[in-house]
Amino acid sequence: MMAENHHITDIAIIGAGPVGLFAVFEAGMLKCKCHVIDALDFVGGQCTALYPEKPIYDIAGFPAIEATKLIENLKEQAAPFAPVYHLGQRVERVARMSDVRCQMSEKAPSSDICHPSSGWRIQTSRGITIDCRAILIAAGCGAFGPNRPPIEGIEGYEGKSVFYSVVRKEDFRDKRIVIAGGGDSAVDWILALADIAKHISVIHRRPKFRCAPESADKMKKLADAGKIEMVIPYQLEGLQGKNGMLEKVIVKDLDNNKREIVADNLLAFFGLSMELGPIAEWGLNLDFNHIKVNPVTLETSQTGIFAIGDIAKYPGKLKLIACGFSEAAMAAHAIYPLVHPDEALHFEYSTTKGVPG
Repeated sequence: MMAENHHITDIAIIGAGPVGLFAVFEAGMLKCKCHVIDALDFVGGQCTALYPEKPIYDIAGFPAIEATKLIENLKEQAAPFAPVYHLGQRVERVARMSDVRCQMSEKAPSSDICHPSSGWRIQTSRGITIDCRAILIAAGCGAFGPNRPPIEGIEGYEGKSVFYSVVRKEDFRDKRIVIAGGGDSAVDWILALADIAKHISVIHRRPKFRCAPESADKMKKLADAGKIEMVIPYQLEGLQGKNGMLEKVIVKDLDNNKREIVADNLLAFFGLSMELGPIAEWGLNLDFNHIKVNPVTLETSQTGIFAIGDIAKYPGKLKLIACGFSEAAMAAHAIYPLVHPDEALHFEYSTTKGVPG
């Protein structure tokens, strides 16, 4: 029998964000099976990690839909095609099947493990091996994580009273919150939590915020009405608390004058650190943290490896989920001949084909 950590599939999709999930559906409609790998412990990518309860307004057919609901719908849409998810791990190595020396167990006859004669072998950080006909990279801008403020001992509070994203607004009801940061994410959550939190202190090192002007105006009105407190110009300096639960946030101004703010939670929004990780070593044609692709097929400079969504780059590229959905369909059709080389593809609309029951 095949080892539990060894899998064979048609397409290995790297990235379980909205574009990766929709690629499962498009591939499934073309009789292609998929395994999906993601470094996060859950599907949804940034939609789930950064703004699950924020509405998205540019998804066709939905005047507004919360990010978490969009992900739920996409996962449900992909479910009939039985994708296999490998979460909490990232792809460490890839190799062409032609370069892989297949080592068979003496106890397993060759017929038990049918490796693709062409394609790729993937190995993940958890020791999973996946043989596939094609690789589809839908990894946004690569692996990402929050830029942590340089505060000693902050790790002991993370996930308990210090957070870099908001999963449920209700978790902060009647809490005393310190929100640090000056970009759109910080301001958006200041506005979203103003009527939920008991008190919000806004920490920023300068009066000017890097956000949409209308958002800045709304925040000023909240401050003028006494609903939030602007602690400016200050920076985070330290934390006080016990067993991971905050009691006070210490801040300092430009003259090193310190102030203590009573707080239950700290929300720090200093952006994300993005990196391609091992993808940068795969011999692809890169443009900084993006992968150049053929805009017709979405294939990279390596035959059999495709890229879609924010990580893909070509002339006229727009970083929209809607564009990523289109790219998923185009890539699936381009991959079809690799998976079914002896079958002609007769295009049919979903209303004609239907989906598995």
